[in-house]
Amino acid sequence: MSENNNVEDKVDYAKTLNLPKTSFKMKANLAQKEPLTLRDWKKAEIYEKSLNEGAPFFVLHDGPPYANGDIHIGHALNKILKDIILKYKRLRGYNAPYIPGWDTHGLPIEWKIMEELGEKAKNMTPLQIRQECKKYALKWVEKQKEGFKRLGILGNWDNPYITLRPEYEAEQLKVFKEIYENGYVYKGLKPVYWSPTTETALAEAEIEYKDVESHSIYVKFEGTQDLLDKLGVEEASILIWTTTPWTLPANLGVFLHPEFDYGLYKTEKGNIVVAKELAETVFKTLGISYELLKEFKGTELEKTHYRHPFLDREGLVMLGDYVTVDAGTGAVHSAPGHGADDYNYSRKYELGVLSPVDDRGHMTKEAGKYEGMFYAKASNVIVQDLTESGHLLHHSKFVHSYPHDWRSKKPVIFRATEQWFISVDESDIRENAIKALDDVEFVPSWGKNRIGSMLETRPDWTISRQRVWGVPIPLFYNRATDEVIYEPEIMDRVIEMVKKEGTDIWWKYEAKEIIGDELLEKYNLKDVDIRKERSIMDVWFDSGVSHRSVLVPRNLPRPADLYLEGSDQHRGWFQSSLLTSIASTKDAPYKRILTHGFTMDGQGRKMSKSLGNTILPKDITEKYGADILRLWVSSVDYREDVRISENILQQMSDAYRRIRNTARFLMGNLNDFDYANDKVDYNDMFEIDKWAMHKLEELKAKTTEFYDKYEFYSLFQEITYFCSMEMSSFYLDIVKDRLYCEGTTSIERRSTQTVLTEVLKVLVRIIAPVLSFTADEIWERIPETLKEEESVHLSKWIEARPEYLNEELAQKWDKIARLRREVNKKLEAERQNGLIGHSLDARVILNIANDEYSFIKDYTENEVSDLFIVSQVKFVNDNLAESEIEGINIAVEKASGEKCERCWKYDEEVGHNHNHPDVCPRCAGVLEEM
Repeated sequence: MSENNNVEDKVDYAKTLNLPKTSFKMKANLAQKEPLTLRDWKKAEIYEKSLNEGAPFFVLHDGPPYANGDIHIGHALNKILKDIILKYKRLRGYNAPYIPGWDTHGLPIEWKIMEELGEKAKNMTPLQIRQECKKYALKWVEKQKEGFKRLGILGNWDNPYITLRPEYEAEQLKVFKEIYENGYVYKGLKPVYWSPTTETALAEAEIEYKDVESHSIYVKFEGTQDLLDKLGVEEASILIWTTTPWTLPANLGVFLHPEFDYGLYKTEKGNIVVAKELAETVFKTLGISYELLKEFKGTELEKTHYRHPFLDREGLVMLGDYVTVDAGTGAVHSAPGHGADDYNYSRKYELGVLSPVDDRGHMTKEAGKYEGMFYAKASNVIVQDLTESGHLLHHSKFVHSYPHDWRSKKPVIFRATEQWFISVDESDIRENAIKALDDVEFVPSWGKNRIGSMLETRPDWTISRQRVWGVPIPLFYNRATDEVIYEPEIMDRVIEMVKKEGTDIWWKYEAKEIIGDELLEKYNLKDVDIRKERSIMDVWFDSGVSHRSVLVPRNLPRPADLYLEGSDQHRGWFQSSLLTSIASTKDAPYKRILTHGFTMDGQGRKMSKSLGNTILPKDITEKYGADILRLWVSSVDYREDVRISENILQQMSDAYRRIRNTARFLMGNLNDFDYANDKVDYNDMFEIDKWAMHKLEELKAKTTEFYDKYEFYSLFQEITYFCSMEMSSFYLDIVKDRLYCEGTTSIERRSTQTVLTEVLKVLVRIIAPVLSFTADEIWERIPETLKEEESVHLSKWIEARPEYLNEELAQKWDKIARLRREVNKKLEAERQNGLIGHSLDARVILNIANDEYSFIKDYTENEVSDLFIVSQVKFVNDNLAESEIEGINIAVEKASGEKCERCWKYDEEVGHNHNHPDVCPRCAGVLEEM
């Protein structure tokens, strides 16, 4: 045979291989294909069809992101986690709707609009400002919506919930009405967090802490005659320590602890009262010598007085067990208008409330000479004045953590203002809320202690805000008496008007127009001068009632099955939802809370524009595709803070490629396979195929368990290990020869194809909640006989077949796999030495003296050679090179015979068949059949 003829014959033989034929190619074009898939999903109404109408509900209630700015990686982590869960639940047969939502009221939007309007805002009505806020919010709702949809999130995007919509606002007011009528809402003058920057009260959930530099001053308050008489001296001062000199104009008293021992000490600065336990530290700080004159309990000075250090008034000495000896002097300066403890403990002394600071943080005329100064500037001047008057005994600066407005990022102050509150501290709300948590499941479990501890120390909830962009507190006043006018029918009338026109009615109509003639007549209000409450509700109340405003109008069951948000929501939305639910309907709004951490860069740093380490979801989807981002979400332990970087995304691309290539191989070998007619019964399968079916059953069980437990990071590891190790590196590697070289309809090939089909049926479903686009692409290309629905997202979850589990067989093949690894080491060593190129160039020689592995010799040498992907295997009793398996020696030599031009195995009988002289007997037989 000539050389040319040989080349032609080789080509002809290549055509006889059962090579994969598939259009499912591994190309880096997810970014281009995914938008087309989204278009197809919308056109085919995949989300609507997936809802399993009439089936049991699974309600994951969406926490609303704030509608201002592009979505970030934290948003993507949150929404993808939710989507994974809901897609899985739908595959399990649940009616699992996704109603995305947006938080659209509140200060950040109003503040942004006021900045943009500038001077123009001064001539605009509240209604006009509200219209600008609404346009701004809805603009960002649409932008964020498109960002979320691009991530492959299936949901009711055409009808999301938006807190500014009339139907939402009306249900919110119903909840407020219930809480009000349950007696939990009150109006009071008490210190609250106040932002001078944005000129409004703030709730605790709107506070974040940052380090600031503050004054540290020790000031003496000179005792009046009644205090001096108690001490039996002609002169004495109580020494206080404070870090907020600007609150001294509001000082009305000093607290001592009733049980502490105090001392009167003689010093060069006069006689001074401090707690005995702190005396040494205090006087060392002051840098003065001291001598104890008298010792007494704090109770002995109760209701005595002192002179204010720079204002013409006296202050009262009081007792409070909140005084500590951790720092300071044991005597606490009390300004009830600027501190929660000061306010609460001074109430029994009827001290009153003084807060000489206005909305913008400037001192009022009650502050005397400091009137008009910004509070921070006033602190500096007060320190100077105290120094000059001799009342200041020590001054320094120190850095400490201080509350800031989380929107403006500026420091806040405690300031007594008249606000509306929900009573938490002195009602049964706290107790009932903590008790309700016993029936809530937390993932991770520490979430219960976190929210519980926050509830235990939570003060009353300040729900009023001094702005216009929000839901009004729908109460009326008698202008003459300032008494609240409340009747259930009037509230119902407001709710009905809001349902029709939205909360703009509060600014559009006069009070009496809203109440209406019929109710004015009924409640004798026609001749009463009526005004409306000017404050709006805290946006945390807005979003906190979504368990009612969303679920009830849409006929969804409550409590919701799951709330899923970032861990910061233990003090935010989780808590506001719980409090509004307990205060209105006495129950928890959720059955389960799942929390995730924050997103960090690859070095574990918080992402920020200043560091230049931010990665936007849009950048990822445009470069890699959304499925890569979704795979990343499934790979991280979301219970902690998670890292993302270009390097990590590249790792995800590699993991994705392994999964996709496995699917590609499976489909590429099923073109001629009709599952209904060609599948091989389990009992007729070959042993390696039964092993693969066992591994597939294990995969089914584990992935189902991990989905049910929300352990997606374990799910990711299980799927990638199955695809790359158990399939690609082991099973598929071994059976390639069967698939490509055995007869097309042979039992060997059909048995393998049956396994490939079963694996494909499972794989496409278990990756669907995570790799939603890729799973759908696979679904389009698998044989029609394997598809019961038009999309994988409309299919049913995998069916367990426990009869395929065979632990004894699995243990046996674990040993085979271990032996195979040892053989591969030897093959690689000889490849490096130049003895062989491909593994098929080799013959493996085995000496098996280990009883646990003696079963290997029960297989034919051809069967064992297929396991190792070598041409020949020989069993001997000779001494060979040792392996890491005791009692097994392995050697590798060049295979004997000639190379088969069809299967590339070496065989001593190549050339014996005159019709096919260049192939082995097995391949010759196949060719004869063909």
